[in-house]
Amino acid sequence: MTVAVTAASGKLGRLVVEALLDAGERPVAIVRDPRKVADLAARGAVVRQATYDDPAALDAALAGVNRVLLISGNEFGQRITQHTNVIRAAERAGVELLAYTSIPRADSNPMVLAAEHRGTEEVLATASVPTVLLRNGWYWENYGGSVAHAAQVGVLHGAMGDGRVSGAARADYAEAAARVLTSEGHEGRVYELGGDEALTGADLAAAIAEAQGATVSYANLTQDDYTAALRAAGLDDQYAAVLADADARIGEGVLEVNTGDLSKILGRPATSAATVFAR
Repeated sequence: MTVAVTAASGKLGRLVVEALLDAGERPVAIVRDPRKVADLAARGAVVRQATYDDPAALDAALAGVNRVLLISGNEFGQRITQHTNVIRAAERAGVELLAYTSIPRADSNPMVLAAEHRGTEEVLATASVPTVLLRNGWYWENYGGSVAHAAQVGVLHGAMGDGRVSGAARADYAEAAARVLTSEGHEGRVYELGGDEALTGADLAAAIAEAQGATVSYANLTQDDYTAALRAAGLDDQYAAVLADADARIGEGVLEVNTGDLSKILGRPATSAATVFAR
């Protein structure tokens, strides 16, 4: 069995390839720039060059592949078209399973981030190959830029109110993907993936305090004020708006995941926020 991972030089893709290598597989790492995964090639990964915008290169990259992990792209406004290119290439290759990294409750999630995931899932619903949806929740690493600052100033800012987020380490989601890709019985499944903790903003502040040995409180802002704060911190307008929208939607409960799917697939508890923040 040959497993391919798209966007394999990215943060999530690299971890999936590493998990597959650790499991004794010889995965195909599909990347834009092979130089970025020279270390994975040295460990035994087969590196093939392709982008989501190049159907011919995708056909070559998926030749002889049995299972594919389509990791969602990061070019907003282009992702449905790009993902569709991969889906069609997987169909032409006749793969036996196509997995996609989506977002919790993609079919009803009101987050700005969810729209292109929802569109991609609609394309997958009509695909001629078996599919599985890995609806990944929040990565605790998403707060990485806030940890040191919050510990320094004693305040974590956000717009999530009393909402809760069920996060996990990025490596947890990567390991889960690798397990799904290398085991049976996942065709047609939809996995709502989230960690075992469902944390409020105050809980996140406490986790940062525990990890960093500091006193940190949570200060809730309106979505507009949080957007402005993110812009003042140096984020571009679009990214600041997307992050603030995500935080506000967390306040509505859309990233609280209580299925237990992630820990069931892993066969262990998901990594805690404090553990990730301590890194």
